[in-house]
Amino acid sequence: MNAEINSYWKKRLEQVKEALNANNFQCSVADNVEKAKSIVLEEILPGLRVKSISWGGSLTFIATGLYDALSNHGDYEIINTYRKDLNDNEKLALRKKSLLVDLFFTGSNAITESGILVNLDMYGNRVAALTFGPHHVIVLAGRNKIVPDVEDAMYRIKNFAAPVNAMRLNKKTPCVQTSRCEECKSADRICNTWTITEKSFPKSRIKVILINDVIGF
Repeated sequence: MNAEINSYWKKRLEQVKEALNANNFQCSVADNVEKAKSIVLEEILPGLRVKSISWGGSLTFIATGLYDALSNHGDYEIINTYRKDLNDNEKLALRKKSLLVDLFFTGSNAITESGILVNLDMYGNRVAALTFGPHHVIVLAGRNKIVPDVEDAMYRIKNFAAPVNAMRLNKKTPCVQTSRCEECKSADRICNTWTITEKSFPKSRIKVILINDVIGF
């Protein structure tokens, strides 16, 4: 059964890849997280000649093993925004600094079949980097992030991804109790800034790796 499901999704992801490439993204499809990691380390990174690297919050990025591979890498200046030893002001300073790196890693809350990235952010650093700042951005996304269109993307984010993320972060928001968006005004609200990225500009600045597995949310 898994073989048939993977074959089905392989075809779907190849179709989304074509749509993303047509929208000036540079897209690859990986069979699993290990392959996604090797695509980055062996195929993409050597050609970019980057000196500095950072990342936004992404469980998919961690699942690929790239965080472990890069966080203590001696060849790059690493702006590690995941550090646990920092206070809030220090974390904010690092997030600002991360917008000026050569390469930024992030996930995507949803990707449409027509090749559009849809994201909703709390602080805005993740979507800011996606939009402007870093020379290159690598987006990692599991097949579970694929949706038919922007409307479905926004519904998925507000009624699944955001509530689950709020639960993970122990936020005191209504969606944690109801499992759906309540359009709250909570101080703990994590849904603040939308971005809809229809094209990559310049061409190939944003590289997307679609992974044939269910990863993150």
